Amino acid sequence: MSGYPLVPMGKFLRERKEFITIDDMETYKRAKVQWYGKGTILRDKVAGIDIKTKQQQVIRTNEFVVAEIDAKDGSFGVTPEELDGAIVSSHYFVYEIDQNLCLPSYLEWYVRTNNLQAVVKAQGSTNYSAIRSYTVYDYEIPLPSLDEQRRIVSYIESLAKCVNEAQSLRQVAAIETNAYLLSAYHQVFQLKENWAVAKIGDFCDNPQYGYTESAKSEPVGPKFLRITDIQDGKVNWNSVPYCECPEPGKYLLKPNDIVFARTGATTGKSFLIRECPESVFASYLIRLRVLHTVTPDYLYAFFQSPDYWQQVTDEKKGTGQPNVNGQKLINIRVPVPPLDEQRRIVAYLDGLQSKVNALRELQSASGEELSVLMPSILDKAFKGEL
Repeated sequence: MSGYPLVPMGKFLRERKEFITIDDMETYKRAKVQWYGKGTILRDKVAGIDIKTKQQQVIRTNEFVVAEIDAKDGSFGVTPEELDGAIVSSHYFVYEIDQNLCLPSYLEWYVRTNNLQAVVKAQGSTNYSAIRSYTVYDYEIPLPSLDEQRRIVSYIESLAKCVNEAQSLRQVAAIETNAYLLSAYHQVFQLKENWAVAKIGDFCDNPQYGYTESAKSEPVGPKFLRITDIQDGKVNWNSVPYCECPEPGKYLLKPNDIVFARTGATTGKSFLIRECPESVFASYLIRLRVLHTVTPDYLYAFFQSPDYWQQVTDEKKGTGQPNVNGQKLINIRVPVPPLDEQRRIVAYLDGLQSKVNALRELQSASGEELSVLMPSILDKAFKGEL
């Protein structure tokens, strides 16, 4: 650390204890200090009768609050105005800040670096290692004049505002991109004059449920494709495990097979097998094979559309959650254009998806840049380099 003098926190902190007896008939705001210097926030609002420990501490605006046990994980924070009068347990240390020497806002930003956390030496067992209240007095921080502190805080806050706005714009862009993609899928599958409508059971083989077995890391048989092996529309076949399957023929996967998740968080999601090693599919998957009328690529594209999801969402149960089984699959209605139109639709959607993927990669890269920007700003600020 350079640029500013290092000052022990004992120069401007003084421990304060204000305990109250909880009234069962009152409601209390309980505060907590987050890890990694992310500040003091509202934990919850709770009736006094539901608070078991009747002696609780009160914290006040602009006080420095430290978690006895979690200080090693950066649980330091300054009390915001909206938490004035909130309560914390006796496992927190509360300090008044001498504002003639240190601005609470300056300290609040400083604890967001890992510098303070790095000097914590907790004592005790691994599961219950804690600091003592007086050890905080020995922690040193860079402390310039009050005018310089104000300048630093003002500069950080102006940059933080810009970063927050940029992050908000990224989120809005991501939402709009997804909405645009769903809208495009919806539009291309709207029924046209020369199109037919057919149920999946009219042009696909009967849906088949997968093989029940335990996965093995050793190559004891064919690869064993599970729901968890399908991530972001891709399968890393090198990481797919194996299984013992004496008669794999019934369950062997082939190019153009479409498999569906029939349970779990990804229920209803599908995956088109384009190429694969010798593999069978697990029991929590259902396989479809196209026989005629539509191309596998067209059908798979339809399975990404809002029109498909509307048909597999279980509205009767009031949950709004997808519900997929073999019987439901064969009754799903699919718009069926001529084959050349199917190929045109697939090419259009593939091109659109490629552009969206490229945009998402840019958004991800910009998100990573934004995530490291504030730590870099804080590091420079407290080194006197801003």
